[in-house]
Amino acid sequence: MNTPPELSRFCLHTITTKPLALPAACTAYKQVDISGITVWRDALQPLGVKASAKVLADSGLKVVSLCRGGFFPAVTAVDRRKAIDENRQVIDEAAAIGAPLIVLVCGAVPKVPLTEARKQIAEALVELAPYAADANVKLGIEPLHPMFADTRSAVNTLGQANDLAEQINSPQVGVTIDVYHVWWDDRLEAEIARAGRNKSIFSFHVCDWLSPTRDMLNDRGVMGDGCIPIRQIRAWVESAGFDGMIEVEIFSSELWQLDQMQFLHRLRTAYLEHS
Repeated sequence: MNTPPELSRFCLHTITTKPLALPAACTAYKQVDISGITVWRDALQPLGVKASAKVLADSGLKVVSLCRGGFFPAVTAVDRRKAIDENRQVIDEAAAIGAPLIVLVCGAVPKVPLTEARKQIAEALVELAPYAADANVKLGIEPLHPMFADTRSAVNTLGQANDLAEQINSPQVGVTIDVYHVWWDDRLEAEIARAGRNKSIFSFHVCDWLSPTRDMLNDRGVMGDGCIPIRQIRAWVESAGFDGMIEVEIFSSELWQLDQMQFLHRLRTAYLEHS
């Protein structure tokens, strides 16, 4: 459990270094021995998908996933259809940039009860799974912390994500485990083992939970600066059979203000010492 992770598994989300445009991010990541990149859709917009795909292909970085799809629940059938159509576009973008996985923030709407929202999410995934299969892209359901159950996700525990994946029963649909969202769950070890038995752990994200947390969304911490037992959770994930990239995903208004090259060196050290 105390073994440092290999740099060959070091992946960074572009949102972590939000001030850097995609070409600059790719260059900087390589300079600090980052091996993989998860691309957020906003990072594709300045150049467009085709030119961004070339930047990524030329970078030497492994494209791990595209963030993010989802946001399926809606009050009206028209809006639910729009969400499914949008996710077809996300699948096309993932295929275009060579991303084998889309991370799903499944969505929630205050006027839609959580039980109904989960039903709508399941219905959307049933429809999208064959389209994703044709594109050779997988879909990772990421449970979000319950503080986001109002507007961001009706899937709030790994158990709920596992239930959904089992219900869909497609090799294209699995789970994404982000320590920030699930570290508090007393069922976490058992649910990680369950996902492992189903061979449905598609990705693993790390950062840290600061105490006190000053902002619900944009105050995540660098690994080692908070209270999440990251290495213990990584051990559970690896015992369940996951040996993929360890993805650093940090939303932080404070860290985005730093010199991003210095920040990247700090992240490299924290990855080795605390992930």
